[in-house]
Amino acid sequence: MPPMEKITAFMADHPVGTAVICVFALIILILGYFALRAACRTIITLYRRFAAPRPPEDILTIVAATIATGVSAQGMWRFSGDVLGFDGPLRLLLFAFIEVAVITSAVRARRNMRENYSAGIDGIAVWVFTSLSAVLSSMDARSLPEALFRLAAPLVAAWLWERGMAIERHRITGRARINWRVTPERVMVRIGLAEAGDRTAGEVDAHRRLTRVALAAKRARALRAAGASDRKMRAALRKLDRAMDQAVEHTGLAVDSERQEALLSQIGALYNTSALIDLSPPVPWAPEEEEKQAEQAARPVHAVLLAAGAPLLDDEDDEEGGREAVEPAPPVDTAQRAALMRAARQYWDREIERRFVPRAADIAHEIGIPLVTAREYRALWKLEPKAHALLEAAYNEHGIIDTGTFPAITTPESVVTVNGSAASR
Repeated sequence: MPPMEKITAFMADHPVGTAVICVFALIILILGYFALRAACRTIITLYRRFAAPRPPEDILTIVAATIATGVSAQGMWRFSGDVLGFDGPLRLLLFAFIEVAVITSAVRARRNMRENYSAGIDGIAVWVFTSLSAVLSSMDARSLPEALFRLAAPLVAAWLWERGMAIERHRITGRARINWRVTPERVMVRIGLAEAGDRTAGEVDAHRRLTRVALAAKRARALRAAGASDRKMRAALRKLDRAMDQAVEHTGLAVDSERQEALLSQIGALYNTSALIDLSPPVPWAPEEEEKQAEQAARPVHAVLLAAGAPLLDDEDDEEGGREAVEPAPPVDTAQRAALMRAARQYWDREIERRFVPRAADIAHEIGIPLVTAREYRALWKLEPKAHALLEAAYNEHGIIDTGTFPAITTPESVVTVNGSAASR
């Protein structure tokens, strides 16, 4: 009897049982649907949390390391049964204890690397356990190729893990673990077969030819200053003339203004080498006495002006205004003037929020407006509460006078002015 006829006969003979079976089948289908949907959601969540933020090479590294670890675990399964004699549940529980130790050490090493930027002792343990698993699984091999394969699989997994750690360490710290002093690149640069910069071959050749001209000119000048013989002078001038001919021919020195400036810079540096011994560079950590005296002398005047609420001009503005007349601003239409004023206001508000008071020259340079217009804007805006509070706090707390740009001033509470005096709220 065909199966369909059997089913039909069973349904006719047992209607109640058929109904119960149908109900159970429907419940199983519904449960299977929900289980499948939950599994899909879990997979999607895991993918978004762990796989999506990672680059493709990290995902491939994890997959390859998992396959290699599976090969190693299969070798340990055979080793635990053939050599150790484990069987049944005991074999299932104990065959992969080394692989579990490897995974545990790898997780600990990654956590140490994220916290201390070093894998530490757990990184060494990963290699030790991996090597132990490779040796033990290869001891039960039936041929030399199988032994080599079982030796290679765990080491491949450890190498992929190490490279993944190195990439993540470089991503977190922004630097490699160590910079070797002897590398192929440095050796090639040292012997002159490679360039340390990104210059092209034409740029390198032009620089060398210009340097030859500058050195030849210095040599000829030194011989003339020392009163050398005519023979030496003729040889030096001949060498200089030959170097100049090659530079003009191969570098375009006659028509290239940048090459001409580069040659003049080299000659100027070479001709004035002896001037280096007479230089008196300032000490970077010693304050200038003149600046300190000027600041102390200017404090009373600025204090009076600040208390009166009068606008303070920049030092640069005072010098320029006292020495020469300010040129009138070029005429612009109303729409353009309004747009420039809005841009200047946005720049002023942005800098004030950063706790900086811009100079008039800064506003003019940033927006592209005349300096006289920038002075007018600054004179109006610096009287506003935020800007004036910054100026007054800078002077009262740090002794900084209104000369333009101020450093960031950190105040515990906002400062406002009340009748020309500072008050906190």
